[in-house]
Amino acid sequence: MPPLTDPLTLGQKLVAVLESGRRTATYKLAVLMALLDLAVESVPDDADAAVDIDLDDLTNRVIELYWRQLRPLDGRRLLQSSDGRGVIFEAVAHLRSSVSAHRTPSVDLVVAQGSAEYIAAHATVKQTLVRYPLKLLQNLTTGADNERFLYDDSWMGTGSKRVIADHGNVLTLFPGVCVTLARLAPLLKPAFQLAWVDDVRRMNRSVLDDGPDLAHHLFGADRVSLQRAGDALTQEFGASCFYCNASVRAGRHVDHLLPWSRVGIDGLTNLVLACAGCNSSKSDLLPAPEHVGRALARGRTALDQLAVKINWPSQYARVVSAGRGLYTTQPTSTPVWQGRNQIEMLTRVDFEWLL
Repeated sequence: MPPLTDPLTLGQKLVAVLESGRRTATYKLAVLMALLDLAVESVPDDADAAVDIDLDDLTNRVIELYWRQLRPLDGRRLLQSSDGRGVIFEAVAHLRSSVSAHRTPSVDLVVAQGSAEYIAAHATVKQTLVRYPLKLLQNLTTGADNERFLYDDSWMGTGSKRVIADHGNVLTLFPGVCVTLARLAPLLKPAFQLAWVDDVRRMNRSVLDDGPDLAHHLFGADRVSLQRAGDALTQEFGASCFYCNASVRAGRHVDHLLPWSRVGIDGLTNLVLACAGCNSSKSDLLPAPEHVGRALARGRTALDQLAVKINWPSQYARVVSAGRGLYTTQPTSTPVWQGRNQIEMLTRVDFEWLL
């Protein structure tokens, strides 16, 4: 197998990114996390194909990551850079300040998108990403012979809009890399999150002790804020558990169908009502693909209209692409959650509808 598509080889190189020196900012980690998510959602039919990653999409994902993380913790905005290079953080912070807080990060971001402030912040973040972290991400040694193992970065290192446009506003993952990243995502994403938490704690040592749940603040789902979506789902589809059909009028939970730990999609399409038993039993397991099929069968039009009604993201297309990427890159021995106390092994037949 060619080195670039061998999961072990590529995984070792990405781990080396984490270990190649003391990071002065969390930019590289943000890019890696965004690339993992986009790889899952961009899996091609041909596993050996090169895949274009739209730089606007990559920028949106980086903004989304920092948007949540710039929420104050105990009244303080946490530092994510120790050397003064805070262009991306300041751009996102300024954007957040222009939006009235709903206590729901995903909703606030939807409110901001399309505004003049969002467009300006997006342009700043994209130019900064191309100039710095995307150019330096694959530099694992101090020599000039660093192997480029993800994408060609020879044209990067500049924030020139013309240069970016001349290269199609995309970075192109080398042949086979997209599928390999998607396969590695369940293993690498927790490692990148742990490194990110460690960096933020180190950069904020003077104001943080071991008390705050920093990992949850940076990467956890905000279960309280999901209750607004839960009210809308109850009104539209009834007060019953999506998985077992039990009544959830008392003790209702709002569950991420595709686990938050895997793809972090807060859109209404990825949210279902669940009883306490099913929610606890499913936890972070992948659901059986038939559950994803039933969730999508609620109808894109109905979900999109409901999302507009409560000013919430729908993200129907993202759930489809993420579901396809998650299931098609998992080995057939992967355990999937069928129902309470019922776990079975994934088979290819299970998700033919996704192909």
